Amino acid sequence: MGEEGLVDIPLSVESHPSEHGKEIDLDEKHPYMGAAASIPQEKKDSAGDEGDQYNSESPTQDSGEKITDQADNGEDSERKLAGDDQIDIFGQWSQKIFCPPSPFPQPAPPPGLATPRPNAPEEFHLSDLKVIVQPKEELDDKDVPIDGQGRREIKGWVAFFSRSSCRDCGAVRSFLREKSLPYIEINIDVFPSREKELIQRTGSAAVPKIFVNEKLLGGLEALNALRNSGEFDRTVREMARERCPETAPRAPIFGLDDEDVLAGRERTDEMAEIVRVLRQKVAISDRLVKITFVKKCFAGSELVEAIIHHLDCGRKKGVEVAKKLASKHFIHHIFRENEFEDANHQFYRFLEHDPIIPKCFNFRGSTNDNEPKPVTEVACRLTKLMTAILEAYASDDRRHLDYARISVSEEFRRYVNVVQDLQRVDVFTLSGNEKLTFFMNLYNAMIIHAIVRVNRQGIIDRRSAFFSDFHYMIGGSPYSLSSIKDGILRSNRRQPYSISKPFSTGDPRLELVPPKPNLLIHFGLCDGTRSSPIVRFFSTQGIEAELRHAAREFFHGGEAEVDLENRIVRLTGIIKWYSVDFGQDKEILKWILDYLDASKAGLLMHLLNDGGPIKIVYKKYDWSLYY
Repeated sequence: MGEEGLVDIPLSVESHPSEHGKEIDLDEKHPYMGAAASIPQEKKDSAGDEGDQYNSESPTQDSGEKITDQADNGEDSERKLAGDDQIDIFGQWSQKIFCPPSPFPQPAPPPGLATPRPNAPEEFHLSDLKVIVQPKEELDDKDVPIDGQGRREIKGWVAFFSRSSCRDCGAVRSFLREKSLPYIEINIDVFPSREKELIQRTGSAAVPKIFVNEKLLGGLEALNALRNSGEFDRTVREMARERCPETAPRAPIFGLDDEDVLAGRERTDEMAEIVRVLRQKVAISDRLVKITFVKKCFAGSELVEAIIHHLDCGRKKGVEVAKKLASKHFIHHIFRENEFEDANHQFYRFLEHDPIIPKCFNFRGSTNDNEPKPVTEVACRLTKLMTAILEAYASDDRRHLDYARISVSEEFRRYVNVVQDLQRVDVFTLSGNEKLTFFMNLYNAMIIHAIVRVNRQGIIDRRSAFFSDFHYMIGGSPYSLSSIKDGILRSNRRQPYSISKPFSTGDPRLELVPPKPNLLIHFGLCDGTRSSPIVRFFSTQGIEAELRHAAREFFHGGEAEVDLENRIVRLTGIIKWYSVDFGQDKEILKWILDYLDASKAGLLMHLLNDGGPIKIVYKKYDWSLYY
């Protein structure tokens, strides 16, 4: 057969229809050859005129036989041959099949690939076929795709330093994702020890800072300049060919904490050593107190006696030490009724012996004996870690969260470690806005934690124990999702369809309750469901403006509809459940006016002003989770 009739068809590990409609099975063996190969379905590409469009469903040879090939060089002979778009992944050989002339239009070569030149090919013959296997040649620079479509293996990488809630860092992240380029993000808020490296490499702690291999590109402005000039594409082509040197920024080591940072911040509490002794010396037993069976408790006088014996001090000093232990939340009254008293009829327990501990997901067996940090410091760290989680594992609209990846992420591991610092913090030092921000952010963070650790059913039932059984121990007291929302943020009001308030008289947590609830909290709290507001975290300085923005975004997203003709207003079910917060129907309609878009607000204002009746219909709430 003549060479002028030969065409190049890349082999692939896929199966495709033959000219007779029979699928080519890769696992079938040819009588004369080993591993089966087939003709792949490639993207259509023009080859001069319309008559030469590549179509994998068109027959390309007269024979309906299955075509097989096997490279018999070393370990490559054990692999199924791959197409040209996979040669960097599967080996060092490219394959060509030369066919006799066909009456059908011949396919054009796959787009974006350089055509190798024959170089000492190995060949053998089958019936009406000559099969050639020849070495692969390197592709030209211009042929290296950089948009993620059929991209070759990239030897180097892009790395950039970032911080949580940084708008420019988000722009860099979005650009790299759009390009489908592999990148390493080093978030200084997640990995604080890497800040020294950032300063050493760039001369400042400003972010973002982008590196291609070991070369510093600069910040967002430099990236935009390179992209607009076309130099970024050339830089990436170079990166694809050059292996990343050891001097380039390295990926963070997952599973290890920053030892230098921990050494400077973690300090054992001065009372920890005394507590360790008292845990062994105090007579802990189960007792009947006020017709209630109480486990693992001791009398106040018994604790004082143990302190006197250990410190060899007087009773006055012993009582002072006991009160200090109570103020630092190492111990507490069994009913949390009062501060420490040196008495036989007042009973106390160590924090780790509280029966609620198994439901506290920021508690690991024993009390955190480190010196309590300021609550604002711990809250700031938790918010930065949770923001980093959203930026890495949530969709751009913050509705879809990849809980599977979150559960095994380094950001989440560090969050779980840091949240233990809440066990003995002093939350009563928080100001009004600090308190609001702290509990808003903590609620949203706890929802993510609860879904990852507890809820795996894909749906949340408002009436289930999900909101009441997931706790954090904060400042020596347990806080569930319900007690944070209904007890703190809603000023100790009953949960919908409940007959009791979260906090009873004498509960120390009542000191944290504001005089009246802020209605906007309902649109800043996320419960992870499809009908819920999106998850977000707030700043102390801008909490009010951020809550107003959250409410407008929620109502603009379709949670309020005005039917002028039928005089019906359709609203989210959230308002129905918490109508005691919002008031009567007319008060509700007047309140939401400020958060509707201009057209809906105009229609609603018209209905309110004409004096006629208005019917409010509440939408069905979707409790399924967004994954």
